[in-house]
Amino acid sequence: MLLLPSMNLSLNHCEQLDAIDPLRSLREQFALPPGIIYLDGNSLGVLPRGTPERLAQAVHQEWGQHLIQSWNSAGWFNLPQRVGDKIARLIGAHPGEVVAADSTSINLFKVLVTALQITAADAPARRKIVSERSNFPTDLYIAEGLCRERGLELVLLEASEIEAALTDEVAVLMLTHVNYRTGAMYDMAALSAQARARGILTVWDLAHSAGAVPVDLHAAQADFAVGCGYKYLNGGPGAPAFVWAHPRHTDRFWQPLSGWWGHAAPFAFTPQYEPAPGITRYQCGTQPILSLTALDMGLDTVLAAEPLGGMQALRRKSLSLSRLFMDLVHARLQGYGLEVVTPSEDAHRGSQVSLTRARDGYTIMQALIARGVIGDFRAGDGHGHPDILRFGLTPLYIGHVDVWHAVEHLREVLEQGEWQDPRHARQHAVT
Repeated sequence: MLLLPSMNLSLNHCEQLDAIDPLRSLREQFALPPGIIYLDGNSLGVLPRGTPERLAQAVHQEWGQHLIQSWNSAGWFNLPQRVGDKIARLIGAHPGEVVAADSTSINLFKVLVTALQITAADAPARRKIVSERSNFPTDLYIAEGLCRERGLELVLLEASEIEAALTDEVAVLMLTHVNYRTGAMYDMAALSAQARARGILTVWDLAHSAGAVPVDLHAAQADFAVGCGYKYLNGGPGAPAFVWAHPRHTDRFWQPLSGWWGHAAPFAFTPQYEPAPGITRYQCGTQPILSLTALDMGLDTVLAAEPLGGMQALRRKSLSLSRLFMDLVHARLQGYGLEVVTPSEDAHRGSQVSLTRARDGYTIMQALIARGVIGDFRAGDGHGHPDILRFGLTPLYIGHVDVWHAVEHLREVLEQGEWQDPRHARQHAVT
């Protein structure tokens, strides 16, 4: 079993932890650039070594040689379901319950509309969607648009206020399982149970959970879930997302984007829509096969942990890494105005550590990136949530020594004032 870091915070101790890490061989699956400590897998996962060759095969042979026949011979048409079944193994869903398709925003729209249809049929007086004020903005934008269109109310609250707001006026509770800014993690089972007891449907965004922390949608009795494929699932930039609906809901209503790939018989080409049974109806138009192929390879890198303990083993290592990061910040970065905003309790945090500082957060991160330690920066939202320096800790390819060196680089950036170099103040489109 992987040892957890103690107050022995030396580099030698970190080397010892990595030497006994049962997951250390999984790092070889990835094409990590030399000299880089990559702590941004919570935003974009690392390229798996096998992906370029697999994509080349899909391009040159399946597309180039077999052309349209590959919809059948290479299994392109059913790829969304096959990839979905792999995702299901990571989120506590059953085979045939998840489909990989479209984007997180589009899938969220599908499940929110479906949840509102169910509520309108069962409890039409419920007219509110409740969410966290610091939820990922695209989720809030989708919900805001729906509320404007349907005359509903979107209620945004702090995390501590959510439970008290679950009244008989609420139709849907929409939350991201792990907060993208702070890494704080909800107790999905407890909140889903509270919502269910009060007649409220739950929609969970697993963008920062799938492949990072253990999730069991069935055990939690969740209603709907969505998530993306390009973070901890290593599917590549813009990789397809995924969608899950509990079987008790799947066939009750059409999802709103009733495209031909969600039809019961798409190649019958009938003018009337007939939804496919089960999760297949949550597809819309033709899916991006090359992107799905890359996501398929990315999922294999996560599933490679199954013989070594699976998500539970990844979680143990993730907690070890994040605890070490926080301990090192407290021990070695005193006096530099940094505050750890990620929860210290293991049960309440995902697989990242977030820091805040009253000023210069953006330029500090840019100076750190210039040293080869890649994290990212998220600006404050004007509602009391400050600027954030985020460090994602993906246990598939990050070790304790990486964490030790990353914090040491951060200490040197602050001690030497490197963030004051004017070149670090240049604003990039993506932060």
